[in-house]
Amino acid sequence: MRKFSFGKLLLSCLFICLASWVQAQSLQKIKGRITDSTGAPIAGASIQLKGKSKTVSSAQDGSFSINAPLQGVLRITAIGFTPKEISIVSNTELSITLLVNDRSMDEVVVTALGVKREKRNLTFSSQEIKAADIVKAQEPNLLNTMSGKVAGVQIASTSGAPGASSSIIIRGMTSITGDNQALIVLDGVPINNDETDGGGDGGAGNNRLADIDPAIVENINVLKGAAATALYGSAGARGVVLITTKSGSRSSKPVFTLSSSVSEETPNYAPRQYKYSLGTGGLYATGTGSGVMSTSWGALMDTLYINGVKAHVIKPDREFFQTGVTNNNTISVSGGNPLSSYFISYSYYDQKGTTPYTSNDRHSLFTKFYNQITPKLSVTSELTYSNNLDHLQNQGYGTTNPIMQVYPAPVSYDMKDYLNPDGTQRMYRNSRDNPYWLLHNVGNVSKVNRFLPVVNVVYTPLSWLSLTERIGADIYFDRFNGHVNTGSVAYSTGKLWSNTENFAQYNHDFIAQARKQFGKYNVSFLVGNNILAQHSGYTNAIGTGLARSGYYNMASSSATTYTESDYDKRKIGFYSQAEIDYQRFLVFSLSGRYDGSSVLKKEWYPYGSAAMGFIFSELLDGGIRNIMSFGKARISYAVVGNDNVDAYRNQTAYVQSTTGNLVWPYNGQNGFLLNSEEGNPNLKNELQKEFEVGLETKFFNNRIGLEASYYQRRTSNGLVDGASLAASTGYSSTTLNSAKINTNGLEVLLSGTPIRTKDISWDIVVNYSIFSNVVKEVAPGLDATEIGETYALKGKPYGMFYGNKYARDAKGNILVSSSGLPDIATDNGYLGTITPNWTGGITNEFHYKQFSFSFLIDTKQGGEMNNTDERYDMYYGSSKFTANRNPIVVKGVVDDGSGKANTTPVAAQTYYQTISNVLEAYMQKTSYVKLRNLSFSYAMNKAELSKMPFKEAIFTVTGRNLWIHHDAGFTGSDPESTNSYGVAQGNTGLYAYAPPTSKSIGVSVKLTF
Repeated sequence: MRKFSFGKLLLSCLFICLASWVQAQSLQKIKGRITDSTGAPIAGASIQLKGKSKTVSSAQDGSFSINAPLQGVLRITAIGFTPKEISIVSNTELSITLLVNDRSMDEVVVTALGVKREKRNLTFSSQEIKAADIVKAQEPNLLNTMSGKVAGVQIASTSGAPGASSSIIIRGMTSITGDNQALIVLDGVPINNDETDGGGDGGAGNNRLADIDPAIVENINVLKGAAATALYGSAGARGVVLITTKSGSRSSKPVFTLSSSVSEETPNYAPRQYKYSLGTGGLYATGTGSGVMSTSWGALMDTLYINGVKAHVIKPDREFFQTGVTNNNTISVSGGNPLSSYFISYSYYDQKGTTPYTSNDRHSLFTKFYNQITPKLSVTSELTYSNNLDHLQNQGYGTTNPIMQVYPAPVSYDMKDYLNPDGTQRMYRNSRDNPYWLLHNVGNVSKVNRFLPVVNVVYTPLSWLSLTERIGADIYFDRFNGHVNTGSVAYSTGKLWSNTENFAQYNHDFIAQARKQFGKYNVSFLVGNNILAQHSGYTNAIGTGLARSGYYNMASSSATTYTESDYDKRKIGFYSQAEIDYQRFLVFSLSGRYDGSSVLKKEWYPYGSAAMGFIFSELLDGGIRNIMSFGKARISYAVVGNDNVDAYRNQTAYVQSTTGNLVWPYNGQNGFLLNSEEGNPNLKNELQKEFEVGLETKFFNNRIGLEASYYQRRTSNGLVDGASLAASTGYSSTTLNSAKINTNGLEVLLSGTPIRTKDISWDIVVNYSIFSNVVKEVAPGLDATEIGETYALKGKPYGMFYGNKYARDAKGNILVSSSGLPDIATDNGYLGTITPNWTGGITNEFHYKQFSFSFLIDTKQGGEMNNTDERYDMYYGSSKFTANRNPIVVKGVVDDGSGKANTTPVAAQTYYQTISNVLEAYMQKTSYVKLRNLSFSYAMNKAELSKMPFKEAIFTVTGRNLWIHHDAGFTGSDPESTNSYGVAQGNTGLYAYAPPTSKSIGVSVKLTF
């Protein structure tokens, strides 16, 4: 046994202490600052001593300090930037610049609540549209800039009127009678996108997102699934559109940008017959005296002589509509210093419509300022202001809509001379106004002033912790005035209307967010509170009996009706989200929200999501990684809501009474009765549960990309308006939470770069989506409910058309009577759905040196519409199908049980006027393929710019809607306009006397100083 030596032990201890002291002395306190290529500080970057696990994070101003030995190596990483390694050669302060990572899967995207996250780590489906694509679209309405580009998203314009509203539906309908349009969020603050100010006699208006100037938008990110929108809780079921505005550059001199564009819009004319004159039975009618009539079943124009002169063919639609002109001018300035930045923009948009005397003018001012108050405190403040002025004509079925008189007008009667010598209207038929008289005597003016202030304060007490206080508002004042002059057929003594809306919505978020690395784990945690308060106030005045023709002041009315209403509601939410990233290949995400609403009896509702992403490409060896540069599988389950319960829906309101022929007020006394629709005090938010799986891959160094998502969505507690009640209750109907809708869908996004060289590149993006939207339940004892023009029917796709149809035998053959006309079924039936089978789009972009060329083709296949234009045009004889006036033999079998084919001819006029009353006859398919956008640009090179005062000059030619291919049976101008009466739920699928959409060609120039 060896003896213990105290001397040796003491010597060993001294040696260890000396080594530790030497090591400690070799560590230095290294300080530095991390910025991007513009000089802006990067907060939250990770700084790690290579070979060690301990990391530190950069502060809000980009500064950091870490203990490290000289000759050591620091590894710096930040979301969205290329990692960088720095060798420590001295203990002086380091200045480190990180470059933005150009790999698309490492991009930073804005997600729910405005939180920025690395795209590679997302556990849900989203799709981003960049500023360049927004500007390239040359669309005045931000929604239309997304048309055809985003898988699973349907954008539909109501008409071609200036400022016409558009709708956005993400992953199909979620509610039977409530709002289905996506929630719009601007820089983290929800904003209003209601449709306002339709024509005084009916028709579509403007959706309020049209107030936002597309030129101020940096990008748009569409959150499609419930897992992506769970942090919005009771407003997350409809999907979310996140709009991020532009910011200035720190450490930059002022940069001025001027852009100007002008375009011409030519109407897409609907086909019609130009062969036959006013009249009936093949006989010409003059349209005067005894020849006054409404139909064009007259003489053949080629053989017609009027007063001995060969008849001239008039084309009513082409003579009525005009070429529209749009001008858009924008000037902006941006810049900053190391501690602040600014971006200021002003634009003026002016559109003259294809309908005479219609226009849309918009003044837009946007300011955004960022200030680094202290190294730990920053403030961003912004203000969006817009002034929107619209002049529009009435639309829809109202007789004061000039288009309703133009489309069926005869080709033998010139309506432009619209006054008789005595000053009365000149018209070829009774009970209708001359469309040119309407242009001069009917009008609507809408004036909207809108303010969108946002203040965002970020305090970073610790390098890994940030506190955000965000306050925003959406305030607009809307004044709408309309008039019909005396002498109108519909309103002989004239009519005035005046509507005023004051809308104010205030949003507040307080968010605490922590990001920390623990060895192999990157952990982030977010907790916050939201308060949303909304007020809407409406006043409406209608005046009749003008004291003086042409004097459109409410004081000149002999009778005035005035109504007023106010609505207030508030929502409070508490939310949290946790994400754990393990070694950059496994991501877990949990989120939850607890909402309270003032409009519900049971005020508080929980929502949440659980998701996982597996980035399997991180585990692949080098050989396979050369082929598959990125691969991720994800799975999620989420529960969100659709807060479609309006204020006071849980109460039974009083309404002004009408008792028999007695209308209140009577003799100065007013009278009220309880509404026949009973309020339901137990109403809940609609509930949506969604399961989703997805795959995201990149191949050959990101040259080819594929994203696919499959989802199953189950909606319950769906609102059903007008559910019938037993008469014994004292009410006729109520609103129930009883509907259920099941939706299954698949979305695919394929991207590729077939060519990429120094001078030439070709990029292509293809999107495809298919889904089924089936109503599983309506209400107890109720299998169907009406939704305006369509129905929700148990067991069928959402939005079924219901009405009279042809009688058929067991084999589906039309039964024909002995007169040769088709029989009409005794019972009404269902005739198709508004829901398309699938949608898709292809974007191609080519670059050659300074030249670029791009085009977008998109399509919708399947779906039906109720084309009421065709209904009336068949009766009047102006439909394109009525150009063939030969006797018609209806294809079908004789209705005598023999099964024999029909051979009895019937006069064309009799046939078309008969079937014009059968809904099946004017149901038409809405399928289309459209060349939506085409753009050609030239950017001047450095040599050319050296002789000019510009830093950048880009010239662009743009075409929109240049080509549309649709079903041969469609007789309108554009099958995309399937809700021409407005974006409200009940108008979907209705095509009714709206201004046609247009094809557009324009030029623009962008100069940077």
